[in-house]
Amino acid sequence: TYRTRSEFLTMSTCKRLLHFARHRNVWTHVRRSVTTWSPVGAAFNAKPARRGLFGVPELSCPAGFQVAAKSALRNTELLVGRACSCPPGVETVESFDQLSDGLCRVADLADFVKVAHPDPAFREAAEKTCIDIGTVVEKLNTNVELCKSLKNLLDDPDVVAQLDPDTRRVAELFMFDFEISGIHLDDKLRKEAVALHVKLLDLNNEFLVGSNMPNRIARSVIPEHLHLQFASEGSFIQVGGLHADSPDDLVREIAYRIYLHPNADLMNCLEELLKCRYKMAKLVGYESYGHRALKGTMAQTPGSSKVSNTSLQKNELMPWDHPYLSGVLRAERYNIEPSLYSPYLSLGACMDGLNILFSQLYGVSLMSEHPSTGEVWSEDVRKLAVVHETEGLLGYIYCDFFHRSDKPHQDCHFTIRGRRRCQDTGQYQLPVVVLMLSLPHPTKSAPTLLTPGMMENLFHEMGHAMHSMLGRTRYQHVTGTRCATDFAEVPSILMEYFATDYRVISQFARHYQTGQPLPESMVARLCESKKVCGAADTQLQIFYAVLDQIYHGKPQNRSTTEILEEMQQKFYGLPYTPNTAWQLRFSHLIGYGAKYYSYLMSRAVASMVWRQCFVQDPLNREMGERYRREMLAHGGAKEPMLMVEGMLQRRPTMEDFVDALVSELNPNFETFIMDSES
Repeated sequence: TYRTRSEFLTMSTCKRLLHFARHRNVWTHVRRSVTTWSPVGAAFNAKPARRGLFGVPELSCPAGFQVAAKSALRNTELLVGRACSCPPGVETVESFDQLSDGLCRVADLADFVKVAHPDPAFREAAEKTCIDIGTVVEKLNTNVELCKSLKNLLDDPDVVAQLDPDTRRVAELFMFDFEISGIHLDDKLRKEAVALHVKLLDLNNEFLVGSNMPNRIARSVIPEHLHLQFASEGSFIQVGGLHADSPDDLVREIAYRIYLHPNADLMNCLEELLKCRYKMAKLVGYESYGHRALKGTMAQTPGSSKVSNTSLQKNELMPWDHPYLSGVLRAERYNIEPSLYSPYLSLGACMDGLNILFSQLYGVSLMSEHPSTGEVWSEDVRKLAVVHETEGLLGYIYCDFFHRSDKPHQDCHFTIRGRRRCQDTGQYQLPVVVLMLSLPHPTKSAPTLLTPGMMENLFHEMGHAMHSMLGRTRYQHVTGTRCATDFAEVPSILMEYFATDYRVISQFARHYQTGQPLPESMVARLCESKKVCGAADTQLQIFYAVLDQIYHGKPQNRSTTEILEEMQQKFYGLPYTPNTAWQLRFSHLIGYGAKYYSYLMSRAVASMVWRQCFVQDPLNREMGERYRREMLAHGGAKEPMLMVEGMLQRRPTMEDFVDALVSELNPNFETFIMDSES
């Protein structure tokens, strides 16, 4: 039986020393003899290693978050002192980055644990840590002395001239963070900016929660035979979504009208949120919130991300019809029933496919590691080491892939620790990320089988992970996915092209029982099916992006619903439904405020990169190395458009972006020939 540390410490120091002295020779003999144990004997005699979450010793219990936070805050004080006292130069920026790294290593980890850990005690402790660290960050963003040390650096042309491009950009990004917090304002206005920021945090949270809350209606209003289609709450029917996949027209219409019914409190919240964002932007010197949000992105300004009005064809379809009918058309025209594909797409096969792809493109292997006791939050989490053939270990990916009732049902990527070059050793700090999916568990008779959509999402999220792994940034403030929003989705969307290319799929897609490869004609049909109603899907995304831009432009003397109705009339082919308020379900307004266009822009860039660089040979190592060198390696340390220009060897125009999106909709007639032959 092993003593715990607390039990061991109950022995007096003298007694322990005496005990050790008396038995030193015996102990030495025992230590020598253990080498004769067999692997089985050694396994049973070994004390199991216990570490905290992600290998952080303090996080073996919820209380450890407080310990980790206190340690980070103590280190923060030291680094603030160093940043304020050192002469302007590289050391100043390094101090800022170490300051950011120390806080992010606790905050990012806590941000993940508060939504993913199955233990409520861990979630609560992580939530409190997020608040504590957030409070400190807000104070740092309004620390005049700290800002002055950075300003002294950037205001000195001689010092700036000696900085390398990455250091200069990181210094400018830190200064941008100060400026949007109102650091340059006088005391009165700075206090106003801080108050606005605090108010915005509350409004953001209120809207985010409200936008996901169900609406309810009296059961008597709904036809009795439809009651079972919805959740019940006493004498009410509860509607928590659009039921877009229901084959019943009436169910879809009822869900649409009830779920999108205006909520007065939430409407006021959104109106106030938009007003505060505009006021905050004006206060710190921007024309609008959109101008503030787009600084440093590929779009640069709101004007460049807008689209012109187009004459749209009107029809008799209603908004609740499009998602269902487009799905029916895809299935009927191309026979893409997911159950036909899943047997070829076991989770193991797909992970092998990713391993083959990364090995071919980058010389990188995914190697399974057994986590220590306490290192992961659920027993079905897998740990992968990412190893380069010459550079060695690049980082770790924790794969939280399986469904749990207490975890978000949303596929996503979390950065736990960013890469940076450590000044004292010259070595790179290893990045750590989590990929979260919600896949079905394996059964007694079959492994986990993925639908084509699940497989594509897996490749998408792994694109984010490899962005973090393959970066070589000096500063963690700009590592991996910490880059402009309209560039961050490029690596993940590009992976979707690999996921649907037969030359890649043929490397791994095998029937889990027979070993037969997935037929090429099935892959071709799947690709073509995505183009069914593709123009309408793109049009809908444009409408959302335009609405987001208008909301975050100059204030208008009308309600958000009136704006929505006008924009829907101009930019979308389906009519506005009276007495609905879709904008109250537009939760992207929080995380992607004024940046919703990013999805379309990233897709356009990914399309250009695929067609110009990979479509001829998706497994080309030379092109993979170029892609890493020009786009993945820099994170946010380089202007996003310069990275795109480096990869494409030209600077794309706005027409190029539009053409890239339109070209996605062109049919591939070889698919029809292939189908007719088979």
